[in-house]
Amino acid sequence: MTALPNSYQPRTYNGSEQPFIVLEGVSGIGKSTLAGLLTQQLRGTRLHTLPRPHNDWAKDVNRRLAPLPQLSFYLSGLLHSSDCVRMSRQVSPVIADRYRSSVIACHAAVHGIGIEHVHRLATPFLPYLVQPTVTFYLRCSEETLLARLRTKSDVKQDDRELIEVPGRLKQLWFNFEAVAADDPTAVWITTDGKTPDQLAHEITQALKTVGNTDA
Repeated sequence: MTALPNSYQPRTYNGSEQPFIVLEGVSGIGKSTLAGLLTQQLRGTRLHTLPRPHNDWAKDVNRRLAPLPQLSFYLSGLLHSSDCVRMSRQVSPVIADRYRSSVIACHAAVHGIGIEHVHRLATPFLPYLVQPTVTFYLRCSEETLLARLRTKSDVKQDDRELIEVPGRLKQLWFNFEAVAADDPTAVWITTDGKTPDQLAHEITQALKTVGNTDA
């Protein structure tokens, strides 16, 4: 990002950088539960994209703004997320529930836009983002996902639309497959028939294999 003015350069810190772990996947697949377990086990910092203050505004943005202003808002939140990661990983691993891939895949699916168009608009800002140490993409069968959504206690609008909007789930799965295929940090985790504790163990073992943590 050398072409940017100094004021637009990312903040830098002198400490050693801890791992930055991202969980991606469709709503209801178990990212939040898994992020909580990993945060405890790795003694890390948990981050949800979008963090505050963006998270507080998201409902109004989704309801009031047209698609292009919405994308600008989510890109702004993503840039802010990266600044939060830069600061937090100086003292502990960071575990993020959603990150860049969700912004691109979900925005494209909701508005019926090809991910290549969203990615093109996002490209000038992507060099600002912190590269994850590893991004775990969670997948499961449709039967498993629908069963989880039926028992979920905090059902959100995104969860309902996965079921109610024709083709939404299929498109989201396709979009996540596409962004993962172009993500050098991607690791797929199949969640069918596994408890959150089993998945957390699988992920911590994978982190050892790639030499990213001492978990």
